[in-house]
Amino acid sequence: MWRFLGRFLKNEDAATSIEYALIGGLISIAIVGGATAIGTTIGEDYNNLGDQFQNF
Repeated sequence: MWRFLGRFLKNEDAATSIEYALIGGLISIAIVGGATAIGTTIGEDYNNLGDQFQNF
């Protein structure tokens, strides 16, 4: 039992996997946030363009 516990505590594979998962999650959040901001800006630009055509 003590040997198993010692090997379990020394094993770093799970820690590495968790680190990669956290990095991937942060990158995903950044992509979604950026896409949302860009989408909102583009939507506002198209609305302004449509308003200008109506007033033309």
